[in-house]
Amino acid sequence: MSKAFEPYELGGKRLANRLVMAPMTRSRAYGPGQSPTLLMADYYAQRAGAGLIVTEGVQPSRVGQGYPDTPGIHTPEQVAAWRQVTDAVHARGGVIYLQIMHTGRVGHPALMGLQPVGPSAVTAAGQVYTHEGPQDFVTPHALTYTEIRATIADYADAARNAIEAGFDGVELHGANGYLIDQFLASNSNQRVDEWGGSPEKRIRFAVETAKAAAEAIGPDRVGFRMSPGNPYNDIDVSDTADLDATFTALVDALAPLNLAYLHQLEVPGVRDLTLRLRKAWPTTYILNPASGQEPTGPAELELVEDGTADLLAYGALFLANPDLPARLAQNGPFNTPDQATFYGGDEKGFTDYPTLEEAHA
Repeated sequence: MSKAFEPYELGGKRLANRLVMAPMTRSRAYGPGQSPTLLMADYYAQRAGAGLIVTEGVQPSRVGQGYPDTPGIHTPEQVAAWRQVTDAVHARGGVIYLQIMHTGRVGHPALMGLQPVGPSAVTAAGQVYTHEGPQDFVTPHALTYTEIRATIADYADAARNAIEAGFDGVELHGANGYLIDQFLASNSNQRVDEWGGSPEKRIRFAVETAKAAAEAIGPDRVGFRMSPGNPYNDIDVSDTADLDATFTALVDALAPLNLAYLHQLEVPGVRDLTLRLRKAWPTTYILNPASGQEPTGPAELELVEDGTADLLAYGALFLANPDLPARLAQNGPFNTPDQATFYGGDEKGFTDYPTLEEAHA
């Protein structure tokens, strides 16, 4: 049997296997003040057979929200509600990290009643979905030095709140064109101070945020997610030399912090960079691999076997298959993800996907 099904030690926790449920926005935080619900607790508990669960993106502050009905971790009400999720996962033997996601410039006043913020006052091309329908991105407020420091403190507070809520750790979302990634990219970060310009300055916000979270809850409970080469949310990736320099500098600066893990969302065409970054990283390396048009599946288990990654993250297949490790171990069959129910809604396409045992019954 593949090494992917063997136990693994992460941040002092024993993972049942090396399979990770990747973070996926589901927009079902219908509790008071955008807090999680019992339905969300059921959803995550169903998938507690994962070695590690990383939650959907959770905003560390009101201005960090970028989509309808996404949960927060910045009020006592939200912290208390998350406890029902962590209790449910732990009751089934699972390990769960909360992903802290500040969406930065790709938020919208229709969602939070506030102007989005970013490293620079540069509008992203595209639209965001709101309860009123799709709306064009607006020009963000460029964060001042004082506001940058306050935002970093928000991440640290969110990390503390996550531990209070019973999470085993947190993942900082530095990928997919959200706030940390906006600081990394030269088209969204046009600052000329110590937070922008050269790759070494553009990585500063990411590194300072990771340091603050590590100081707040311990580095062995902090992971970091990145997506080199991902153009999502209008991130310019055309300068491959700059891309290489930026992410090499980022990994080199994060490495001494001894974080729990580095989690890469891989896009097509960057495997050489992936291998170099993996080699430079001193602790656990999680890979959400590029797998073409099909979701990551059994074929990618080889990436754990050959050492490309320590842990392997699955998105869509984990969404549709609550017992995914068991299905991967026998090469399927797999439920088909229903894209129409990915965002918002009720239990349909959320907690009603059958396990193998239920399907056979």
